[in-house]
Amino acid sequence: MTEHTSIHVQRADHIGFAVGSLDEALRFWVDGLGARLVRTGEMGGEFLGQVTGAHGAKVRLAIVSLADQTIELLQYQGLDRPSVPAKPFDPGFAHLALVVDDIDALLVRIAAYGWKAQGTPQPIASGARAGTRVIYAVGPDGATIEFMQPPATAKDH
Repeated sequence: MTEHTSIHVQRADHIGFAVGSLDEALRFWVDGLGARLVRTGEMGGEFLGQVTGAHGAKVRLAIVSLADQTIELLQYQGLDRPSVPAKPFDPGFAHLALVVDDIDALLVRIAAYGWKAQGTPQPIASGARAGTRVIYAVGPDGATIEFMQPPATAKDH
């Protein structure tokens, strides 16, 4: 067992998504989901290389706010990218889960932005979240959002 110094994680600050097109990502987050654009910017140089390991890259970025979450959208430029995006079940892959009031209407809406449900919404069978309908949706860049509709807002299906 290793020695532990006293640390305290204060809070989560934001979640970040690497995107192929910042303009298309903003269209989805702002127009599609109703996020508020907080700011845009660019970064690069030694700072970016040391922080992310993306040496020689430049990044266009946008910060949006949605449901009390800060979301960072990052369009890396000047790097080779894999030809096939990672899958939600690949080790290290992460996703964001959002609670919504009408999962079916939401899936129709986000399809217009290139997001695809991975199946049909399924109710959680037991436990504290029993009856909550859930579905993963994958965007054009391979990012994944889990949408959750609690039973209190579930409509008859």
